[in-house]
Amino acid sequence: MTLTPQFLDELRARTLLSALIGKSVKLQRAGREFKACCPFHNEKTPSFYINDEKGFYHCFGCSAHGDAIRWMTDQRGLPFMDAVKELAQTAGMEVPAPDPQAQERAERATGLHAAMERAQHWLEEQLAGIDGAEARTYLKKRGISDKTRKAFGFGFAPDSRGRLKAALKDFGEDTLIEAGLLIAPEGEREPYDRFRGRLMIPIRDQRGRVIAFGGRILGSGEPKYLNSPDTPLFDKGRTLYNLDRAAPAARKSGRVIVVEGYMDVIALAQAGIEEAVAPLGTALTEMQIERLWRMTETPILCFDGDNAGQKASIRAAERALPHLEPGRSLRFLTLPAGQDPDDLVKSGGRQAFEALAVSPEGLADRLWRHEHAAEPLDTPEARAGLRRRLNAHAKAIGDGDVREQYFAEFRERFDALYGQRRDFRPQQPFRPRPGGRWQPPERPVSGIARTVSQEGTDPAMARLVFAGLLDHPSVIAPHAEAISALQLGDPALEQLRTTLIDAGLTIPHLDRALLDPILAAAGLETLAKRLRTTNRLAFSAKRSNADPDIIRRDLALTIEALAIRPELDAALAAATARLERETDDDVFEELRRLRAARDEAEARLAALKQGDDDAGG
Repeated sequence: MTLTPQFLDELRARTLLSALIGKSVKLQRAGREFKACCPFHNEKTPSFYINDEKGFYHCFGCSAHGDAIRWMTDQRGLPFMDAVKELAQTAGMEVPAPDPQAQERAERATGLHAAMERAQHWLEEQLAGIDGAEARTYLKKRGISDKTRKAFGFGFAPDSRGRLKAALKDFGEDTLIEAGLLIAPEGEREPYDRFRGRLMIPIRDQRGRVIAFGGRILGSGEPKYLNSPDTPLFDKGRTLYNLDRAAPAARKSGRVIVVEGYMDVIALAQAGIEEAVAPLGTALTEMQIERLWRMTETPILCFDGDNAGQKASIRAAERALPHLEPGRSLRFLTLPAGQDPDDLVKSGGRQAFEALAVSPEGLADRLWRHEHAAEPLDTPEARAGLRRRLNAHAKAIGDGDVREQYFAEFRERFDALYGQRRDFRPQQPFRPRPGGRWQPPERPVSGIARTVSQEGTDPAMARLVFAGLLDHPSVIAPHAEAISALQLGDPALEQLRTTLIDAGLTIPHLDRALLDPILAAAGLETLAKRLRTTNRLAFSAKRSNADPDIIRRDLALTIEALAIRPELDAALAAATARLERETDDDVFEELRRLRAARDEAEARLAALKQGDDDAGG
């Protein structure tokens, strides 16, 4: 009978676990879960919890744990297939017809499990015997206690080509080869033991069954760690080391920690941190990340503090991005340079690790820090590259709501650092008249200036500017920094600005034909049409008979003038305050320069708004 993982997952999804368990156990609502006195052991205070969202039950008293099928087999005592059939009938699903090939695969898997379990016992015996002396010395040097050694099932493979093969001869060579315990060379040569002269660490599935081994060499030689090959029991890209022990610990602690290797997991467990897992010699895969999310919404990735470890954390972040959802993300711990978790707990104990784990770094923070440090950002081109890399990360996110939040987060951080950087220099140097000190005249502030400085960019002028950008998108890239600095206060225009700048900085030679599909995909088509048809002021950018070069010139001047005004006002206020404390020529020069720049910006705005084609000088 072919029961695929997809069928079983659908069966679990269609079964409301609280309703199933509630038929025989009295449940109490506990927030988003249900609780009860455990049906698997005697207790007076409820410690048995059911989580419908994640589809499992767990007892914090006796560690009973499982899903709907496990409930039917463990509590009701049904055989597995009978449990599936009963649940399928209730869920309205048809159980697949018997499949001889599937039955054969199931029987073969049973034989492989038995071979792996026998191999594990034999390897443990070798570690305890004469041949295992060197391995025991190594474990003692690494600080592994006898209790930890037994808990994790350490063993030893003698440096022999046939000892394990002889010990497990009853299973037959074909089974041992399929299980990954023997290597079958090409030609007529005999199969021989895969693991030789290595400290052996069993790899278990979520049910605690041995499915593979990792072997560490004790002397010189490569590779230092050797894993079992992929087999019918073992898929390296889907398996996490220590998942069987970490899963119940993670439910108690509310977190799961991902480290790089076996010994990091074991060192943390010996220090009292039992909710740690590790990938198996490869970068963290999408399937492994999905497994982590079944245990907790935000797993903590704790890779080594060296360059390789930090690159691994970024690779994991990039693989997670397409699968992010509200409440489902990653967090990161960065260890001191040159240290791994094993080093950290040996030198400082559990307290040293927990001190770092108090405030793990969020995924957005990790990506920002990585990209911001990737190269010097002292040129416009380098800063544009930073924006492009950040936008690429955000665009990789599949969930629309999360994607928009990342765009906004990266935009806000970028603008906070680079959106207000300008240098105000007068076009002509000031030279005071002989025999006297220049006194800047007081001038009334115009209505345009007052609107810009007090309420942000004038809304009518802002709409006009964006109407011009929609028709002349080639202006966007050269003036992206000034466009970012505009104080809009209109969510619709802010969304349009983000889309325009992203397009302008990522698409060479952007024109209207390339821009319109981007606006439609972002849901901005209606806004763009309204701006293009209703903003018909005298400004040259909206006059049909204007020269295109003049349009682009006036549009650029308008943007720069609008962006510079709030900064000029702030700088003028600061210079005026300084003038009250100091009366030297430098202060007067600064004040004069700033007022001249403000007057020039104000004159540009007034002229451009009136449609003066000579506003650019």
